[in-house]
Amino acid sequence: MTASAGTRTRPAVAAIRPRARRRESGLLIIVALVLLLGSVSLGATQRELAGQKVTWLPADAGQLVVYLTALFGAHLALVLAGRRSDQVLLPTIGLLAGISLLLMERLPQSLVTQSLAGRTFGLASIQLGWLLLALAVITIVALAVRSDAWLRRYKYTWAAAGISLLLLTFLFGNEVNGALLTIQIGPLSGQPTELIKVILVIFLAGYLSEFRPLLVEASMRLGPLQLPPLPYLLPMLAMWAMALGIVVIQRDLGAALLFFAVFLALVYIATARASYVVVGLILFAAGSVVAYQLFGTVRDRVDIWINPFADASGKGYQVVQSLYAFARGGIIGTGLGAGLPLVGGRLPIPAIHTDFPFAALGEELGLIGVVAILGLYLIVIERGLRVAASAADDFRSLLAAGLTLVVGVQAFIIAAGNLKLIPLTGVTLPFISYGGSSLLANGVVIGLLLALSDRGVEPPPPAPAGRRRFAFLRGSRQEAG
Repeated sequence: MTASAGTRTRPAVAAIRPRARRRESGLLIIVALVLLLGSVSLGATQRELAGQKVTWLPADAGQLVVYLTALFGAHLALVLAGRRSDQVLLPTIGLLAGISLLLMERLPQSLVTQSLAGRTFGLASIQLGWLLLALAVITIVALAVRSDAWLRRYKYTWAAAGISLLLLTFLFGNEVNGALLTIQIGPLSGQPTELIKVILVIFLAGYLSEFRPLLVEASMRLGPLQLPPLPYLLPMLAMWAMALGIVVIQRDLGAALLFFAVFLALVYIATARASYVVVGLILFAAGSVVAYQLFGTVRDRVDIWINPFADASGKGYQVVQSLYAFARGGIIGTGLGAGLPLVGGRLPIPAIHTDFPFAALGEELGLIGVVAILGLYLIVIERGLRVAASAADDFRSLLAAGLTLVVGVQAFIIAAGNLKLIPLTGVTLPFISYGGSSLLANGVVIGLLLALSDRGVEPPPPAPAGRRRFAFLRGSRQEAG
């Protein structure tokens, strides 16, 4: 029997053969040595400060062994599955998450406590549990996603699910620092906006890849600017405006800024139209002015950003203490466990484990450590854009680029907020801040990037005749090859 013309035949499923990932295993060994050295340094400092005999043992050998076992377990799963995916992403994320574990071990364990089965767990133990779950998510997504049809085909369903999650947060969410951020289910709570960012990228990648030729076409003029046909622009703008509007009403400014930046960047990548960027920035400036006038939370954060020392013991307290922490750290830092002097018997920054981990690391690791951490995020961005450049079609390119931007933009927002370069927002530092919803959502992001980078995944459906790759990634793809 012969297949009819135009019928797409599915490739035969090859037998699973283990494939060595030597580059990844070598990098993971380096990661393990760096974390072991950091844990030994932290343990020595803690014992010295406690008046105990200084021994060159890890601060918490049990937790470090459990974490490294899970990290190498994820690597082994990729090896046994014979995946030909990126071999730099997992070690990079593993080092960032390991730094998070060391930071949580260094901070007072009473910052977060959770009782389970008659036992009480402190900050580091809870964070370790979330890190293990995040590694499991990365591994499962990287191995399970062999076709992206279920992502591209149901883009409007994903968009509706995202808007519904935001509405649920608005109706039933708990207020944290003036913003409706979390939903509580029994003993667990989470931030739905962490998942929304992934859903938004999936929708935008599907919509932009499908209607890119029409969005590139300029048929409507708005003053000096040329815009695409309105019927094709409205659905995308409506979905984005609804998400952004609800987030603004919830006063979750960090998520609003993240959504806006990712949206604008993806539109530019898909169309290479500078007019979209100009219109977006104008709308952003106008919206910022309106939000400053209408919302006290926005006004407070902008005023604190301009001059936190005007109310250094009140609203500007955390930002001022963050700047002091960076100043105390200097070039080489005070050393793990030797920073963060107590103020009135308490930590100088109450939200240090969620909103200000970058300041804590800046004090104890210094400028060198800060640059190294930012370098790790740059590696994630470079590898993600490499995946986008070598993707087989527009949807996969946009999806990989959008997922990469989610991590990169979020890291920039919180780092810049800690350094007072922009107003402080409520987003987390990916893979370093405490929080289960953030770790799991970012785990999905990295898992998808690993799946998209696999050269053995099912090929995409054939593109419509005449469709061309966007120029932004076409040149990068040639360089990657």
